[in-house]
Amino acid sequence: MNQLLWDTPEKLRALLCEIVSWNSITLTEGETTFAPKALDKLRELKYFQEHPSHLQLHDAGLGRHVVTGLYKHPEATETVVLISHFDTVQTEEYGVLEPLAYFPEELTKKLMENPTDLPESARIDLETGKYLFGRGTMDMKMGLALHMQLIEKASVEEWPINLILTTVPDEEVNSAGMRAAVTQLVRIREEFGLTYKLFLNSEPSFSQSPTDIHEYIYSGTIGKIMPAALFYGKETHVGEPMKGMTANYIASYLTQRMEWNPLFCETDLGESTPLPVSLQQKDLKMSYSTQTPYRAVALYNVFLLKRTASEVMDLFEQVANEAMSALNEDYQLICDREQVKGVGNVKVLRYEQLLAYANKKLGSEEVERLKREALQHDDWDDREKSLRIVDNLMIQCQELAPATVILFAPPYYPAVNTSDHPLVKELVELMKKSAQTFNNKIDQIHYFNGICDLSYVNYEDDGNGWSAFESNTPVWGDTYSIPFEDMAQLKGPVLNVGPFGKDAHQKTERLHVDSAFVEMPVMLETLIKSLY
Repeated sequence: MNQLLWDTPEKLRALLCEIVSWNSITLTEGETTFAPKALDKLRELKYFQEHPSHLQLHDAGLGRHVVTGLYKHPEATETVVLISHFDTVQTEEYGVLEPLAYFPEELTKKLMENPTDLPESARIDLETGKYLFGRGTMDMKMGLALHMQLIEKASVEEWPINLILTTVPDEEVNSAGMRAAVTQLVRIREEFGLTYKLFLNSEPSFSQSPTDIHEYIYSGTIGKIMPAALFYGKETHVGEPMKGMTANYIASYLTQRMEWNPLFCETDLGESTPLPVSLQQKDLKMSYSTQTPYRAVALYNVFLLKRTASEVMDLFEQVANEAMSALNEDYQLICDREQVKGVGNVKVLRYEQLLAYANKKLGSEEVERLKREALQHDDWDDREKSLRIVDNLMIQCQELAPATVILFAPPYYPAVNTSDHPLVKELVELMKKSAQTFNNKIDQIHYFNGICDLSYVNYEDDGNGWSAFESNTPVWGDTYSIPFEDMAQLKGPVLNVGPFGKDAHQKTERLHVDSAFVEMPVMLETLIKSLY
């Protein structure tokens, strides 16, 4: 009798459909109930029935939990950490089919009834019968299912290497799950005397362009950071416009210089980061009136390959100074034309400078009260709280205006790359050969372009590259933090090997069934077995 629960393509497909059916949209109740369900599912394995303490839940905030499952061989110390996330994005875009978004078999059959409703590329894939549609099929519950299959097989066959299944919530928003997991992985390593040989993620293979159908493995992951700004002008009545300065006017100068600015682009190993863009720009005027908007905010997305947070802040400050210098020149010409004195030049301040000024003027207790006033708004996310803290401080320090206060808003994903590691080079070649046995071709990409939780392991920094992030992120230490020191302890190469799929975060999200249920199980098993 076959004692394995998930060893065939059919069983693995059923496992995937079951865990996809556990609705786990980020920041919903489903995300909080997923981890206990996953724990119960792993408890079906004989190994965890015999070693119940090797299966644990770890707090990740807001009622959410990280799941870790350790398969420990009695004589092995070398360990592979299997990383996945179980949260998904929302499903509103499915429209009338939304009730089926978490039921891949039913959704795929339903789509077959009206295939012409789909975009052509998705329709063609649907009609091949080689794709399974549904939220989370590709991104990334298939990765979790593959890791569950691996740890089952390793425990039954007693592979002489250790595996730690680590599946986390909140990858899609703030990575609170992985940031919590880092500290636990350090603890587990010390408790069991482990050596981390490889951090293996199984995010899906992402296309490089809309028509790209190649499959990839990744030996690193792109980084992401979010410079932000609060613009504080001078209020006035619209009938007396030259007595004030709108925050929107100030914001326009910085946004124009941040959008698509090649100064923030990086190139490494033949790969380049996408250009920066603004993710949000708004004024803080809550209702209509004829008072001009004098406070506004903006968020900018910057991708990273090698730069640290401190280096990005220096560049951001440089661009902000250039933008405000241009503004001041233009504004002076307008004042001369209108024969008015104006409200003064717009200066640039880092958040840490504003904080120091506020502490000196108001006292630390009042500053903490103003911060708590923003932090207590549960309906605001970390980005809104960050901007509102700066706003609260500037309202009390209006003598600094007009000003642009620059800061960082969460989240921050450091870039990681281990392409030059000898083990990674061996594994990349092994995966290419393994794919060839299925008449498939896999290419290597040095930086995963989808942003993933591998950012929080193998952290390298020659100095205090994160210090500017700590000192210029208003919610740091309150609602957001990154365990940089623990991350630096999790030394080991990283690799991402996952199934092929298409259209993550779209209503046409789909998973290639042969890649997922036939090819990838063999490839991952081949990879792990090559390590011992």
